[in-house]
Amino acid sequence: MSAHVRTTTPADEPALAALWARCFDAPHLPRLHALDPDRHRHTFVAQNDTDGGIDAVVVYVPRRIRDAHGVPRRVGGIGSVATRPEARGQGLVRRLLVAAERVMTAEGCDWSLLFTGTPGVYRGSGWREFASTYTEGTLAPSPDPGTFRIRAAAERDAPAVAALHDAYNTTRPLSAVRTPQDWAVRVPAWYGPLEASLVAEDPGSGEVVGWIVARPETERVDVHEFAGAPGCLGALLAAVGERGRAAGLDRARVRLPDGPVLRAARPALLADARTVTEHAGMARPLHATEESVRATVTAPGAVHWFGDCF
Repeated sequence: MSAHVRTTTPADEPALAALWARCFDAPHLPRLHALDPDRHRHTFVAQNDTDGGIDAVVVYVPRRIRDAHGVPRRVGGIGSVATRPEARGQGLVRRLLVAAERVMTAEGCDWSLLFTGTPGVYRGSGWREFASTYTEGTLAPSPDPGTFRIRAAAERDAPAVAALHDAYNTTRPLSAVRTPQDWAVRVPAWYGPLEASLVAEDPGSGEVVGWIVARPETERVDVHEFAGAPGCLGALLAAVGERGRAAGLDRARVRLPDGPVLRAARPALLADARTVTEHAGMARPLHATEESVRATVTAPGAVHWFGDCF
């Protein structure tokens, strides 16, 4: 079985959606794909020479991501990688990555970033793993709620939440610069509606001073993102724990940058804490040096929020 590599046209969109639906339980992928106005020249497919079908796809998603100094750089995100089961093992993804790397370089990307559970697929094409950590443990008993008022976010909070996010991540390495389209499509695709998150209000002014995203999974509650005043993190984590217990869960996983603020607030959520290191992120230098890319992905506080996934 042979296939040739090409970029896509609007006529390919139904076939792409069908391939993603076959390979992933992720109905939002076509909506994310549509965010890029240049998506067709950024989408690389292996077309089967026998039946004309699409055997594999790789999408390059241009993003602005902050470097080790907090400066936004053009980065080529790699996502929506899929191969028809009957076409696997033929090196198709590797061929598509070569095409994607060529276009990312031509378009001035400093480096490329992806997240995967199968790093072996990408090592041979020049991507290298980097470590990140999360904390998990048993939910703590309900603590003193403190002085902040914690409530579900509402649509009216959207401007305040976006402002908190921008301020909290202004210099944070590896964080993406979110556009209005990201807030409208990308963030809800990964986190659900804004109303599923929590905000903290200042007890005096009523101003929204904190925001947290936590989603219940089968066995635990996952904390995915925080932004806001450090003093409200403990109250938000306590509310996350309360929601988790109400859902019948007794464990949590926290994917926030490690540091004094998190360590001080963490007991509000976790009765015990175990730090786990994983290597799901992979990076590949393009115009940037390998040293500068490594400095970014390993910088203190470096985080690429789940809501910015490609």
